[in-house]
Amino acid sequence: MLNFKRLREVNVKRCSESFHGLDSWSPSDWATAFGGEAGEALNMVKKLRRHFQGTNFDKDPKTTTEIINLIGNELADAILYADLLAARLNIDLEDAIIRKFNSVSIEKKSQYML
Repeated sequence: MLNFKRLREVNVKRCSESFHGLDSWSPSDWATAFGGEAGEALNMVKKLRRHFQGTNFDKDPKTTTEIINLIGNELADAILYADLLAARLNIDLEDAIIRKFNSVSIEKKSQYML
C-alpha cells in the first residue's frame, strides 16, 4: 500500500541508486523538474480538450482513455518530483498537506479536515 512515508523511502532510494544523489541537485533543479512534469500534464490536458473538440492533430493520442492515462503518468511524475524537492528541503510532505488542507478548511468554514 502506498502512503507518504513509503513513497519518500523508495523514491529517495531509487533516485540515489538509479539516477544521482538527492543533494546533487539544488532545490531549483528539483523545482524545475517538477515544473516540467506539471507542464507536460497540462499539455496532455490541452490534447484532451482538442480531442473533445474534434480538432486533434495527427500526432495526438487517438482515444480519451489513452490521453487520460498519459495525463495520469505526467501527474505521477510531477508528484514524484514534488516529493524529491520536499525531501531535498527536509519537508514532511504529509504534514505540510495536512496543515495546508486544514488551514483552508478553517478559512472556508468547511467541515472537512485531515
